[in-house]
Amino acid sequence: MERTYTVVLRREPEGSYTVLVPALPGCLTEGDTVGDSLVSAREAIECYLESLVQHGEPVPEDGPVLSFAREGLTEGFIFRVRASVPDAVAACG
Repeated sequence: MERTYTVVLRREPEGSYTVLVPALPGCLTEGDTVGDSLVSAREAIECYLESLVQHGEPVPEDGPVLSFAREGLTEGFIFRVRASVPDAVAACG
């Protein structure tokens, strides 16, 4: 099973990118390039979802990014990332 989540990339002063996943509080990662950041985002999302499943917690659906201000940003990039959800989620509904 797969789900798609919105991710926000924030360019850092040294040139790398910080990645935030608004629907998954505390799920963040980074990368040197946009491509690396998106790969890292998928890995971080999958690890986050796996942890939720292992702890019996619900897996949230993606939600809207209401504004950059909500994420403490003045500018950034928004992408959608598809990630695999552990099989146990399918049984939870």
